[in-house]
Amino acid sequence: MQSALLEAMQERQVTIGDETYQLPKPFLVMATQNPIEQQGTYPLPEAQVDRFMLKVIVDYPRREEEREIMNVHTRVKPPSAQKVVEPQDIMKAREVVRDVYVDEKIENYILDLVFATRYPEQFGLEDLKPLIAWGGSPRATMFLRIAAQAHAFLEHRGYVTPEDVRAIAMDVLRHRVLITYEAEAEEKTSEDIVRAILAKVEVP
Repeated sequence: MQSALLEAMQERQVTIGDETYQLPKPFLVMATQNPIEQQGTYPLPEAQVDRFMLKVIVDYPRREEEREIMNVHTRVKPPSAQKVVEPQDIMKAREVVRDVYVDEKIENYILDLVFATRYPEQFGLEDLKPLIAWGGSPRATMFLRIAAQAHAFLEHRGYVTPEDVRAIAMDVLRHRVLITYEAEAEEKTSEDIVRAILAKVEVP
């Protein structure tokens, strides 16, 4: 099961016996994780978690959002989905995102953030070193750049700013910074570490 999911996430294909099938485009994997009840489930291996671009924390809905949820799910006639975009439009948007300009200073900022998760002492964060078991992988650098480009695209800009990087950094890094037992004993989380890095690393 795990190897099949890894193949789909990494190779965008599935293999059944001797036959290999390419997955349709656009393709993505979404997974949910319940922070309360873990019985009957198993944590994903780090190599698999690292393949998820983002880890987004979904909080309780706001009051008006919950009112809408309540009303939608208690109507006699259930709501119906309406197509708003074609698959080829999503693929074109992906191409545009890749063309969003990233200045060398922004690239260096992205590298500094990720390298600070690996070598915090080089960025004046010596106190974080005993708390970090493993820092972000090269996928962290790659995904942080792409996510920042996507954020700029959604803001209707053709270039990435430091604010784009900072806006998406937590979602890209929170599941890639693995903490030590010492961090757990001090009740420090990966999010605490990422916040400290964002506060310390110089913004261009």
